[in-house]
Amino acid sequence: MLTMIEGSQRGEQWELGRAETVIGRQQGCDILLDNGAVSRNHARILESHGTYYIEDMRSRNSTYLNEQKLERKTQLQDNDRIGICDVVFLFQTSGSSTGSTAKDSTDSGSAVFSMGLQVDEGEGNLPEIVSVPSQKGTQIPAVVNGEGVIDKASILSSYSLSTGGYLRLLANPEAKLKALIDLSSNLSQLLTIEHLLPKLLDCLMRAFPLADRAVLLLNDLEKNQLQIRGIRLRDDESAISPPLSTTIIKYALRHKQIVLSEDVLEDERFSTAESVANLRIRSVMCAPLMSATGQLLGIIQIDTANIEGRFITEDLELLVCLSNQASLAIDNVNLHKQALAQRDLERDLEFANSVQMGFLPTERPNLAPFQFYDFYEPAQHVGGDFFDYIKLPDGKLGVCLGDVAGKGIPAALLMARLYSMTRYSLLTSPCAASAVTDLNASISLSGLGHRFITFVLAVLDPKTAQVSIVNAGHLPPLLRHADGTTEAIHGHDSGLPLGVSGDCVYEQTELILQPGESLFLLTDGLTEAMNPTNDIYSFKRIVDFLQNQSGSVEHLGEALVSDVDKFCAGRAQSDDICLVCFRRSES
Repeated sequence: MLTMIEGSQRGEQWELGRAETVIGRQQGCDILLDNGAVSRNHARILESHGTYYIEDMRSRNSTYLNEQKLERKTQLQDNDRIGICDVVFLFQTSGSSTGSTAKDSTDSGSAVFSMGLQVDEGEGNLPEIVSVPSQKGTQIPAVVNGEGVIDKASILSSYSLSTGGYLRLLANPEAKLKALIDLSSNLSQLLTIEHLLPKLLDCLMRAFPLADRAVLLLNDLEKNQLQIRGIRLRDDESAISPPLSTTIIKYALRHKQIVLSEDVLEDERFSTAESVANLRIRSVMCAPLMSATGQLLGIIQIDTANIEGRFITEDLELLVCLSNQASLAIDNVNLHKQALAQRDLERDLEFANSVQMGFLPTERPNLAPFQFYDFYEPAQHVGGDFFDYIKLPDGKLGVCLGDVAGKGIPAALLMARLYSMTRYSLLTSPCAASAVTDLNASISLSGLGHRFITFVLAVLDPKTAQVSIVNAGHLPPLLRHADGTTEAIHGHDSGLPLGVSGDCVYEQTELILQPGESLFLLTDGLTEAMNPTNDIYSFKRIVDFLQNQSGSVEHLGEALVSDVDKFCAGRAQSDDICLVCFRRSES
């Protein structure tokens, strides 16, 4: 449990009930802090087999554990204090909760449904109606695809799904109200279709005591099929159910109506249809079930073989009410299933984020007389930007930064591959230019499709302060002189992005980093960051900003990221952001 003991939400508590809990300023964080000094994804708490860890997510203003700056992932102990800017949390592994970050709220009013089904008028576009094997109990009836057309003479009454209106409860309103309450109370807490269907069929048979059978079909959207998923018989549950004709079902779908046929055999045109010639039913009601957005969920059909117990208009009106309740229950089951799937996906993405963060350096190089700063923040759970520090056998240091085209999971997968390929190429090549040439050839032959990668490599020799720069279609590095003037290292040797042409040969630009000079490598997540009026931050703005700043390389990097964040004014990050810079000390 986390309790905020200092901050604007003091006293609120958060239960740590998941593998990863992210704290930050970005919408979507598990614990949202409304403070401009807090990074979008500032820190996270990880749970593994009952043990909890705190980890800083490369935040600008750091995370503190018991007033000590957090340098690496650290195990949490009971009553530890976590500091993020002006907020302090108390971590506890036991004790009762006295607050909550969110309160469940539900409306007690009636549900409002869109009364138009999303079903095409054409016969060929209607869902196919099929039987599925019964798991237990009554045998599922065969489906008879009727060729006859129901004439309006055979429809005693109908209720249009495309128009709303006040539904009159003409006869025995107490019984109808009881049936509605019965259905609502039985279905409201059911969250799986396997538990819902039997209860729904039981409620329908109780609501219509003259019915001999209730059949429920559900719509499989992927297959465009209405599948018979449940049936109840009045007398003998072990008996074989009569076949189910599709004629009335197709009529209800085609005309978007809940229909009642008093006697299916009275109409001459209907009685000649082969699909109903041998049916042992006389009176039928059929109701499409729809979601709140007007999507077809399924069909309810109620029928009886007793002509003396035929259905009347009041039965149809009750079925309208019950079908609305049934639709709501099925819609809730579907939404619950989607929520579980989304939760599983988010867990996978959280794990992918943990894996990806593991590829990135956890510590900055300690290489006198140079100081280093880096910042990384993906636009989504995972990103396609990449940076690395690679120690070379001759004492030199490779500093590389790349940007895979696109973002999200595909870009992250390519980034993971780029990580290993870059290290191999750099460690097996005599110079920076040949390393990037070999890397490009490997990527071009690796079957990455039409994706490409912009990439820049800077190999630093700490003894001579010489930097060898190879640019593969990336933003030019920025060289900031000791007096603050800043220039782009364009160079005539910039080549194509990696993966565009396997035959591309890259060349390198050499420079000596003078005392007080800094080199900045960055991705377009900074230059193309947008504010609410769609203005971009721009490369020129970065140059101007660096020329008007002073201080350490860490201060310059943090100030630049903060200025970009201030410029965006709360607009969601649209691309991954990555910045790596290093500076030679003046002394």
